[in-house]
Amino acid sequence: QVQLVESGGGLVQAGGSLRLSCAASGRTFSRYAMGWFRQAPGKERDFVAAIKWYGSGTTYADSVKGRFTISRNNANNTIYLQMNSLKPEDTAVYYCSAAQRMGYLGYQSTYDAWGQGTQVTVSS
Repeated sequence: QVQLVESGGGLVQAGGSLRLSCAASGRTFSRYAMGWFRQAPGKERDFVAAIKWYGSGTTYADSVKGRFTISRNNANNTIYLQMNSLKPEDTAVYYCSAAQRMGYLGYQSTYDAWGQGTQVTVSS
């Protein structure tokens, strides 16, 4: 099993930036990709961004393209989500996820492990 721990959430004004981190531990040698999803109050959990663990593949939701950047550090089993030009509609709990097998990176069902989430609040 992979354990995932997110950090870096908080309160920021619109137009500001935050960087989220997700540290993976446990069964980390078998991994296809990792990603970020978010869930706003009263809404479903939505895909934000994903990165393949080997190679250079990344993918983003249209709503965050050009503002968010996902990256990874294989040496310390950590992924990051740099969030710039934040908007109030980015307010949500952000969840880190890990997938052991190939699948469509935008689907929740592709991912086997989930973190507990970190709150991001963007004030207007």
